[in-house]
Amino acid sequence: MKAVTPEQMNEIDRLTASEIGIPRIVLMENAALAVFREIGKSFPLRADRKILLFAGKGNNGGDALALARHLFNAHYSVQVFLTFTAEAFEGDAALNLAIIEKMGIEVSCLTDDSHLEKLHLALSSCGLIIDGIFGTGLKGEVTGMHRKIIDAINGSGKTVLSIDIPSGICGATGGILGVCVRAAKTVTFCLPKTGLLVNPASEKAGKLIVADIGIPEKIIDRLQIQTHLLDKADIAPLVPARWADSNKGSYGRAFIITGSTGMTGAGCLAGRAALRSGAGLAYLGVPATLASIYGTVLVEAVTIPLDDAQCGSLSSRSLPYILERASGMSVVAVGPGLGGGDDIFEIVSALIRNSKKPLVLDADALNALSGNTAVLKESLAEIVITPHPGEMARLMGVTVQAVLSDRLSAARNFAALFGVIVVLKGDRTVIATSDGSVFVNPTGNPGMATAGSGDVLTGFIAGLIAQGATPLDAAKAAVFLHGMAADLCAQRMGEHGIMAGDIAEEIPYAIKQII
Repeated sequence: MKAVTPEQMNEIDRLTASEIGIPRIVLMENAALAVFREIGKSFPLRADRKILLFAGKGNNGGDALALARHLFNAHYSVQVFLTFTAEAFEGDAALNLAIIEKMGIEVSCLTDDSHLEKLHLALSSCGLIIDGIFGTGLKGEVTGMHRKIIDAINGSGKTVLSIDIPSGICGATGGILGVCVRAAKTVTFCLPKTGLLVNPASEKAGKLIVADIGIPEKIIDRLQIQTHLLDKADIAPLVPARWADSNKGSYGRAFIITGSTGMTGAGCLAGRAALRSGAGLAYLGVPATLASIYGTVLVEAVTIPLDDAQCGSLSSRSLPYILERASGMSVVAVGPGLGGGDDIFEIVSALIRNSKKPLVLDADALNALSGNTAVLKESLAEIVITPHPGEMARLMGVTVQAVLSDRLSAARNFAALFGVIVVLKGDRTVIATSDGSVFVNPTGNPGMATAGSGDVLTGFIAGLIAQGATPLDAAKAAVFLHGMAADLCAQRMGEHGIMAGDIAEEIPYAIKQII
């Protein structure tokens, strides 16, 4: 599913009116009806369930005012609060305000502190709150009386349904502009807004409903929309097929370069995930002094001892052999549990410059590149990097908060600058490509916040590439199915106590559900 910025949505509205001839007020009416239907499904009519609607002066408020009319006509108990003076309403919003006033719907203004007592009284007795204060066009922080209104709504403990986007959320980045409404459900229109796809907005929006309001597909296709929300239908065709006349060589060779003293588990998890994804063979290139551990823990993988100068961490003296072995592989994954030091940077940079096979770079491989990212531009093959926000911040030379404040742009800009596929991990993992495309993943849960979860993802991506998936297809499928595997774990055991190995073992069941 495509997702749009507020600017793109405004252009879609404009083209719908100017080229198709559907007036904006018709779209407003359709939006109100879509929310009305959702209320009917989720909040059936009850005498004791008064609905409180908060309406700002823009189109979002106009949607709320049109909705009030439909609710009133359906015999709901309705009260409307304007968050601006009536004189501030213009255009379609003003027209809908005039209509509901003539219908006799109770309308009050909330413009100064003298109105707060009435607000709190109304909140205490209502059954449902409709948030139509600010739409996607909000720019600056929410302050003054609007902040007090939102704080009162959040403090009421009542169920909130937001129209299009929770008020106070940036529609482009998902950031909170000072304060925002916490909704149980958000009904957005035509397409999800990019900000709704990522935290904190994805959490504040509650359950997201995307409602059709009659905008023709041909208008949407006119825009070059590059942000997408992944779903099962996107992923199913990306999983490599199996066929009867095949053998282990048919499904590729994944070479995972991994390991240092105390960090042997990372490579074992990555190797297990590669095999559970369907790769025919997994080779673990590991420090020679630790090789027996890998051979014991993951007996299905081929262990390749590499020169570690007897210190438990890979030596750059192993480089010629690594490059030789890499040439015979389908994909090379580098980083889980590697440790640090100059030798690791030499190994990683040499693989970037020399490997003609796709690379998946994670963990310590990324840390080795911090401050040395220019080498990524020298790659001979496609590269997938899988940073968490801290690793992304180090690669970019910025703070973690700078990355988190706009994860979509962070991933998109880095991918474009260095020509790599970026998998920026976290809640709603973001996948970005060098052409500006971004894919947001909806699967997964907090149980994934456990040691080794990222190593499983690295092995999963490598395993799919080994089977013939393109690096981008492998990244999208692995991220989606990795989260889905964790969701299956959570269904069975809850989110507490999920271990990375549990997720790896659930991979085949996640794949089975979508193919």
